[in-house]
Amino acid sequence: MKDFTSGNVTRQILIFSWPMVLGSLVQNLYNVVDSVIVGRFLGKEALAAVGASFPVIFTLVSLVIGIGSGASTVVSQYFGAKDMKSVAKTIDTIFIFFFFASLIVSVTGITFSGGIFRLMGLPDELIPGAKSYMNVYLGGMFLLFGVNGIGSVLRGIGDSRTPLVIITAAAVLNTLLDLLFVLVFGWGIAAVAWATIISHGIAFIGTVAYLNLKHPIIRFSILRIRFTPEIFRACVRIGLPTGFQQSFVSLGMLAVMGIVSSFGTSAVAAYTAALRIDSFAKMPSFAFSSALSAFTGQNIGARNQLRVKAGMRSTLIISAGYSIFITVLIILAGKWMMRLFTTDPEVIRLGQEYLVIVTVFYIVFAVMFAYTGLLRGAGATMVPMIITLLTLWIIRVPLSLMLSSEIGLQGVWWALPVSWVIGLVATWLYYRSGRWRNKGVMP
Repeated sequence: MKDFTSGNVTRQILIFSWPMVLGSLVQNLYNVVDSVIVGRFLGKEALAAVGASFPVIFTLVSLVIGIGSGASTVVSQYFGAKDMKSVAKTIDTIFIFFFFASLIVSVTGITFSGGIFRLMGLPDELIPGAKSYMNVYLGGMFLLFGVNGIGSVLRGIGDSRTPLVIITAAAVLNTLLDLLFVLVFGWGIAAVAWATIISHGIAFIGTVAYLNLKHPIIRFSILRIRFTPEIFRACVRIGLPTGFQQSFVSLGMLAVMGIVSSFGTSAVAAYTAALRIDSFAKMPSFAFSSALSAFTGQNIGARNQLRVKAGMRSTLIISAGYSIFITVLIILAGKWMMRLFTTDPEVIRLGQEYLVIVTVFYIVFAVMFAYTGLLRGAGATMVPMIITLLTLWIIRVPLSLMLSSEIGLQGVWWALPVSWVIGLVATWLYYRSGRWRNKGVMP
């Protein structure tokens, strides 16, 4: 556990965020490994099928994950106020919610997966593989929610190292199972999803056992666990806008994937591989944002607005420095990175085009997410949701459609950084207005 209400601000954010940065890199590394194994050994059609399933999965789970992020904010604010009884009640409540939400997500996704892919306009040869992968993945959703929920709760009380251990263990096991199922046993695309579910299931069970024995606050007991409606309402109030925001993002991803699908299997495969590299590069920015969110939540609970602003300044400097470094790296090595996924020259060319266009604007993305992290930690999540909705559906999706008809696939790539720039300006203006203050759970 880490108390952010006193001490050197920059040092605390760096120390807290590095396990999350490393954990994010590890988590995305095994996503990259999944795609490399699929692309190299199962072909570009399988790579495209896996890539097409992710926007659908993200759409189904984003609302639940958003409410989970609200619980993390509630935990951090109660922890900052030293109200440990409410911390324990929040943890119980959110895990009961995750259990029932996972059932709804699994049943809904498995029932309608085929229709969703046809609605996206996915090429017919990709639908069976995408459906096979997604159905297995959704079948183990509670285990994935469980691992995510434990990580969110632990970060809310200032523990970022235990989630790193959880993610690393799951990643290593996932990679080993991928290699075993695909290379040794020769199983198909569904085996990659099975590897993810099995590895996260083992990580979840092991983590629950460890926390029950060792952690001073977190205890899981079926007989003791209780649902607290007023705390759940606070989690929903803070987390629901974030959940809607992520839902809008995921629906936008579906729309963009539909536009990319119109350019054929090579375009979908290239977009899938480039997104893996893109996600890998952007994850530290998410981690810095999450660190600032926990930092802000605790200091809001402790009534210390000056430290909140100091945390914002430090995070901006850290995020900007990292984004410049990763931009240079990907521009220089993007083509080589694409070759990890496939040997198809057309897929490599299209993916490299995406990387060159998008990475130049990573600093815009990093700064925007830093401001969003502060607002989320303060409990002010409604306006960021509206900004995301407008920049995605009023700017990115229509611009992707318009530019793709004029200049081809590059038009889809250019629409993304344009939406980032507009989103940053809008988020900064809201931050400067000061209206985000007094949005927390504490009176």
